[in-house]
Amino acid sequence: MSGSILIKKKISRYNKSITVSGDKSISIRWVLFSSIADGISEGQNLLRSEDVLAAIDAIRKLGIKVQLTKKSCTIHGKGINGYRYKNNLKINAKNSGTLARLILGLLINSTKTINIVGDKSLSKRDFKRVAVPLSNFGAKFKLKKNKNLPLSMRGSSDLKPYKYFENRGSAQCKSAVIFAGMRAPGLTTIKAKKSRNHTELLCKYLKLPITIKNKKNYDEIKVRKIEKIKPLNYKIPSDISSSAFFIVLTVLTPGSKLTIKNVNINPSRIGIIKILKKMGVKIKFENKKIYKGEKNADIKILSPKNLNGINCPSKLNSGAIDEFLVIFLVAAKAKGVSYFKNLSELNEKESPRLKWGAKILNKMGIKTIINKDSIKIYGNPNLNINKKIVIKNYLKDHRVFMTSVIAALSFGGTWNIHDKNSIQTSFPNFLNIINELKK
Repeated sequence: MSGSILIKKKISRYNKSITVSGDKSISIRWVLFSSIADGISEGQNLLRSEDVLAAIDAIRKLGIKVQLTKKSCTIHGKGINGYRYKNNLKINAKNSGTLARLILGLLINSTKTINIVGDKSLSKRDFKRVAVPLSNFGAKFKLKKNKNLPLSMRGSSDLKPYKYFENRGSAQCKSAVIFAGMRAPGLTTIKAKKSRNHTELLCKYLKLPITIKNKKNYDEIKVRKIEKIKPLNYKIPSDISSSAFFIVLTVLTPGSKLTIKNVNINPSRIGIIKILKKMGVKIKFENKKIYKGEKNADIKILSPKNLNGINCPSKLNSGAIDEFLVIFLVAAKAKGVSYFKNLSELNEKESPRLKWGAKILNKMGIKTIINKDSIKIYGNPNLNINKKIVIKNYLKDHRVFMTSVIAALSFGGTWNIHDKNSIQTSFPNFLNIINELKK
């Protein structure tokens, strides 16, 4: 990945309507579910990012036929036991933690060794957290340094159900165990801290043998072995995480209005909306509808005259975990001190994002106090940057790149932001939409 972008002036106020790319979490899950369905599934508005294309490449290696056209993706599922396992098969998850962790649950019945590799950033992330619960079903794992990729796994033809307590709020670990439970005889029980629930909603829509009880602080999920999955035709809604960058750009650009069309507003994903409303931002959901179990709507944002600092409730963290970098930019312009805590999960992402959030703010001239899982941000409502800022060596984390672009367009200064190709992993169309808003 290479290339850099130079931004020398702020964006002018705008009043626009845009559509952002398909939701990444749902796109990857659709690919995986369709690969084990009985028959042909068609997906529209599938995100064409490196992460999603890696998922398509993975199922092709497992013997599943996929046809990609400009408008759609067709997957010829071969049923729950349709994967063709070859010994020492290598699956490259590239930058996708979602793919790398979720597919392990589906591969748990392979009696041949399968190797999972990833890029430099993904290879530094913790895979012990998913290998340990999956080992309890009967799979065997070897991990680099007992924690990282590359890993090799060998599943079992004699799987056992498992009782799993997920206490980090990781939807990826929870989903991997759900997939494993779909392959194991008996009853798999999961007690999971609240996190995004796209996997469960797809299971319910497909009428799979899964029950979910929503308790106050956690969800109790029970999964039984499945025999058959019906094909899943799906028009994928726009991604709230991708939308977040334009929501924040609108918030920080005085006099601006923006409508983002048909965005997934799953309650487990809209932490950023709840946080920004508490800070004084006017955001409305219009044209709300339920589509195959998921809530979608148009999001309307109006730039506020004033922003207030926030002592952010930790209960909102899991619903905004991918958006905190841009939320920190709003705190930089807010009146007073903002405090965000219990964010250790941020440093388990593509880069140590909590540290990078503080680093970007410090380069902008914003005072922060940071420790291993919290940050205090001393806002400056009159912030206007007149210096040169260089952003580089951030492990090619796409969200660091996009956050830096939003900061440059919002606060001024001359920004040289490296590794613009990092956006290919999640949001290849990002700079095209930025250019639309500049017109």
